[in-house]
Amino acid sequence: MQSYPIHELERLTGIKAHTIRIWEKRYALIEPERTSTNRRNYSDTQVRKLLNVATLLSQGFKISKIAALTEDEINSEVQKTEEAASKDTICTAYVNDLIKSMLTMEESAFEKIFSAASLRLGLFDTMIQVIYPFLSKIGILWIVDKTTPFQEHFASCIIRRKLMAATDGLMPATIKNKKYLLYLPANEWHEIGLLFANYIIRSRGFETIYLGQNVPDESITDILPVVDPAVVLLFFVAARPKEEVEQHLCDLARLCPRATFLVAGNTELASGAQQAVDNVVCLQSVHHLLEFL
Repeated sequence: MQSYPIHELERLTGIKAHTIRIWEKRYALIEPERTSTNRRNYSDTQVRKLLNVATLLSQGFKISKIAALTEDEINSEVQKTEEAASKDTICTAYVNDLIKSMLTMEESAFEKIFSAASLRLGLFDTMIQVIYPFLSKIGILWIVDKTTPFQEHFASCIIRRKLMAATDGLMPATIKNKKYLLYLPANEWHEIGLLFANYIIRSRGFETIYLGQNVPDESITDILPVVDPAVVLLFFVAARPKEEVEQHLCDLARLCPRATFLVAGNTELASGAQQAVDNVVCLQSVHHLLEFL
């Protein structure tokens, strides 16, 4: 079982540390362990409880009423109120529920939440309003080394699988004269954004060639003349010299001068290439991709 200092609990749940301390004293809502220097530490169970509390607060519950409930009653109220919640509130609830199921490694619960969100919101809004905020929140955990690698892989693999299944379920491409090539360059591994982009492009009827993560430079050099894509979409996320990114894009433009190159992720890395290569477009968001399409 892992433990979390109060500032990490604040960032994860969205509840201020000062407020958490007041609730402990006034309502005995949770009782943290104490270090030898009297610092608070919170368990996974307490994190999950506060995530439930945050969900109920977002739906108009008073903290005094929540504090009077048992653990089972809090869980029951979360389930009941989610059914009639507003769109913004339900998205908050979905995010919190995903975090709870990730912490406990409950695959069936994680999949059930993802499926419920997709059914209610559609896959696109689920990704924008639930999955991206979820990834942002657990990114906080990654930074402070509180989410172990297996928890990260557990969550990301399910999301990847859902995106792949949704993409497989799309109708065949109807627009044949504008082919998209998508890949992550060498040493790039964060594939969810690329998979979502592939889904969006395919859903608009375009043909895509999806190469996935960590594609060596020599492979791209070989495939570009064969495929001759109209558009190449790639992500830069990992830290690397800006000059390396610019050189990579210049090499692509030389091999495929008629193509447009869409760059997402850390667009600051590619900003210099826009000066050297006319057909580089830095995508600032998913909506920017939609505008391009």
